[in-house]
Parts: sequence; C-alpha cells; structure tokens
Amino acid sequence: MFKIIKILYWVVNVAIITALLMVHFLLKERNYQESLLYYSLPLPIIIIVVLLLSVFLRKRRCHLILAVMLLIVWLGRSFKIHIPETIKDTDFEIVFWNASRDSGFEDAFNLNTGIPDMMVLVESKKNNLEKLQLKYPKYFFYELRRGIYIFSKTQVNVVNETVSNYSTSVINFNSKGINFYVVDVTGSTDVPRNWELNFVNKLISKNQKTIVLGDFNLPFESKYLNKMKSEFNHAFNEKGNGFRETWFWNLPLLSLDHIWVSKDLEILKTQKINTFKSDHTMLKTYVRN
Repeated sequence: MFKIIKILYWVVNVAIITALLMVHFLLKERNYQESLLYYSLPLPIIIIVVLLLSVFLRKRRCHLILAVMLLIVWLGRSFKIHIPETIKDTDFEIVFWNASRDSGFEDAFNLNTGIPDMMVLVESKKNNLEKLQLKYPKYFFYELRRGIYIFSKTQVNVVNETVSNYSTSVINFNSKGINFYVVDVTGSTDVPRNWELNFVNKLISKNQKTIVLGDFNLPFESKYLNKMKSEFNHAFNEKGNGFRETWFWNLPLLSLDHIWVSKDLEILKTQKINTFKSDHTMLKTYVRN
C-alpha cells in the first residue's frame, strides 16, 4: 500500500511540474485562459512549487536540479548588472510610480529623496494641487484622467487623454523637447490583455525623442510588448541593477511597470525604489537628450 501511495505521489509530482512548465514555456499567451495562468505563474512561483513538492521525497535530486536550472533561467532574464553613467545637471531625471491609491506627491518626493525633473503617478490618491502649487511655486502640477498626475519642473503641454472602453488610459504630453506617453493598463482579469495592448500600441505613434512609462500590467516577457521592444529601449534592461520585477510588495515576481526610451535618447542610469507604501516599486531613470 505504501509503495502504491509513493508511486501515485511521484505521478502527481511529475504531472504538476510538467503542467507548470508547459504553461510558462510553451502555452504562454496562446489564448485568454492560458494567458491568465501564465501571468499567475512567474518563475519564482514555479521554483517554490518544485521545492515544496520535493519535501516529502527521499530522493529529491531531480527536483533540486530542476529548481537550480529554473533559478538560472530566472536570474538570466531578470537580474541586471550595469555600470551607471555620470549624471550631469543637464540630464533629465524621470520618476514613475503606481501609488496604489494610498500615496501622493509628498510621499513620492520623500521616497525619491528629492524632486526630479519629471514625475508621473498613476492610481494616486487625490492630491491637493493648490496646496502643492503654493509649496512649490516654481514648478508645475497637473491632474489628468483616472488618478493620473504629472509633476514637472518645466511646463507641460497635454496633447491627448484617451481611455479605452475597459479603463485603460494613454496620456500623451510633451515637455522639454521630449514626447511622453503615460500608460495605465486595466488590471481586470476579465479583460484580455491583447485588447488593451492593441489599444495602447495604436495610440503610441511616435518613437523619436519619446519616452513611454507606466503600469502595463504585463510582464516584460509578454508577446504583447513586442512592438515596444522593437521600437524602444527598456530603461531597466539597459541601465538597471538588481531584479527587474516591480511587483508585488518588493518581492520580485512580475515586471509590470516599465519605462521605455526611444533609441535616439541615451539612458544613463535606472533605479528601483522599494517601498511598502504601494504594492508597486518606484522606477527612476536618467536620460540624456
């Protein structure tokens, strides 16, 4: 009887691990249902499951080897090491943060340990712009649609504010000779991501002197970001250090927040700023025009 239970446990083990690997490496975003599984099963989760399944096995060598192999794949994808460039006063400091409805500009300035040239908040709490304007009279504050706010040391020209039928926002503005797109993709699990990324991609019509930043609610590996990958450089991939993932609560599970920089602009340095004031980490990059 014990032998039968042991065999069944092995069969279940193999079946679970095979299914996890198929979802992550083969099925991916083949259809809506499989894409939800794919987003829910980043490599760190799969590694943990493989290790947990090995707990009740006497011979767990295969599980440990597989876990190590997956760890190497994950580190190769996500862990970045770069030597940052020297930052000059003329370079442009840009900060993006999904504030999770709990924080505003004052929290963001404190977390950033300074006032950047440009800061964009999505899903921010209600900011008192009149009070902020009195406190920082030389600078500019803007409230846009669906909890999106912009702070800038130079005046901003808002070109367009567009929201999809499923609450994905794309805001186009320009400042200091650079074109910006702010993206906040809906996190609803009943809205297919390909619908919303098609909406986003159609609106991002410029790829020169352009920066796209936002919460895409998609991991970097997603095929729906292929257009962005072909036309822009990923700020963290180019000049970041550490894990690229920005979610969840400082654990490196998924890269949902991104700053994309057109190839005619130079990325000098990119940082993640961890915080428990939001389930998303803050992103900061320095760009030279």
